[in-house]
Amino acid sequence: VGFFPSTVLAAAAPVLLILGDSLSAGFGMDREHSWVHLLDLRLKENGHSYRILNSSITGDTTQGGLARIPRLMDRYQPEIVIIELGGNDGLRGLSIKQLKNNLQQLIETSLKRQTRVILAGMKIPPNYGKRYTEAFSRVYTELATQYKIELIPFLLEGIGDNPSLMQADGIHPNAKAQPMIVDIVWKKLAP
Repeated sequence: VGFFPSTVLAAAAPVLLILGDSLSAGFGMDREHSWVHLLDLRLKENGHSYRILNSSITGDTTQGGLARIPRLMDRYQPEIVIIELGGNDGLRGLSIKQLKNNLQQLIETSLKRQTRVILAGMKIPPNYGKRYTEAFSRVYTELATQYKIELIPFLLEGIGDNPSLMQADGIHPNAKAQPMIVDIVWKKLAP
């Protein structure tokens, strides 16, 4: 009986779902250093009762997100969804048309439930060619405009091109960069 009230409170707290890949899964670091964990702390510090559900998987793609999102929406009924997917699609050379289609389906699945959607934009290394990299980045802007949702233009803005903020692989941000990612996300989440 002593646990019942806290269980009810936890279940009643609105859910913030993060649907992402290794950038949100905290690849290469302890969980308490990841931006998702730091965001959870900031929400609490600011008096928000959101319960973060981090459904981020290293190596995941928009297709993987599509496979998971219906069950996540049904089970947790999130109030906010942050979609942080597409980077691995780009690194694998997925067609821009397929990337856009997958992201559209993720957004529409969320919006059907009256969920607030924040789309985290990605960029692909320049060695993929100017045409592909520009078209890739444009997908996020176009979808945010089309669906009138919040856009984080680039989750790693000011981080991805700074080697001191990146892990040795040059793809994943290190622990020093995680508070910066929280600041980037917070600008769109706070309002």
